Amino acid sequence: MRQCGGSNWSARILVRRGPVDRGEAEGHGTVTRIRARRGWVVVDLRELWDYRELLFFLVWRDLKVRYKRTIVGAAWAIIQPVMAMVVFSVFFGRLAQMPSDDLPYPLFAFAALVPWTYFANALNASTNSVIEHRHMISKVYFPRVFLPAASVAGGLVDLGIALAVLVMMMAAFRVVPSTAILALPLFVLLAVACALAVGLWFSALNVLFRDVRYAVPFLIQFWLFASPVAYSSSLVPEEWRAVYGLNPMTGVIDGVRWSVLGAGHPPGPAIGVSVFVVLLLLISGLVFFRTVERRFADVA
Repeated sequence: MRQCGGSNWSARILVRRGPVDRGEAEGHGTVTRIRARRGWVVVDLRELWDYRELLFFLVWRDLKVRYKRTIVGAAWAIIQPVMAMVVFSVFFGRLAQMPSDDLPYPLFAFAALVPWTYFANALNASTNSVIEHRHMISKVYFPRVFLPAASVAGGLVDLGIALAVLVMMMAAFRVVPSTAILALPLFVLLAVACALAVGLWFSALNVLFRDVRYAVPFLIQFWLFASPVAYSSSLVPEEWRAVYGLNPMTGVIDGVRWSVLGAGHPPGPAIGVSVFVVLLLLISGLVFFRTVERRFADVA
């Protein structure tokens, strides 16, 4: 099946279990109809379900090639946050004496670096996902949204490895989690949604403007220090907490720290603002991605 240039076409596979329809070749029970999609929807859930195996394949392929021909392999999932933790512990924890909510600063910083490293790597990968698969885009039809989604989903393996290291660090520092840890999957889901939302925007923009792939690393560096990774969000005045929550990673990082380490206060207005911003970015990102998607085969 081929998608023509700028046209918005979708494929439907219809399985005939009864008599063969008139006009079909005798003996053939499967008919492929390629037709223009009627109406306009942000996400065709039926189509995504029909192509679900392709999403699993893309995630598996990403996992296989990510650390191919590397010396330490998947250990990079641990090395990145650990090295950042060491740097932050020396400069922010020891020299700057940043408060760490009555927790050992290395543990305090690492708990934030786990979701942050996942978000940063997923954003980088999803930004380049469409360009990297441009040859496949011009030859066969499939839901293009699977490309950034696979990059975001593939990073969950690294996130799981980093969380295991965090558990070992908690045991070493004798920090016992409370029942709040049951909320951890919700904050992980928020991190995934945030990475996908921003990745949809940047992956589509990267097709139109190749400067985006060079600008994203600078944006991630700025975003790092605008998020409570090296410091506690308690340093932000109370009246500015809701505004600070406009950074969606604020809710993610504070939520992970609170659920795993019991640091800070339970999620308040800031987390609500972060959830709202993520939903807004996700919906608008899907709309923008679908709009630019019609030009992928011509521009990419």
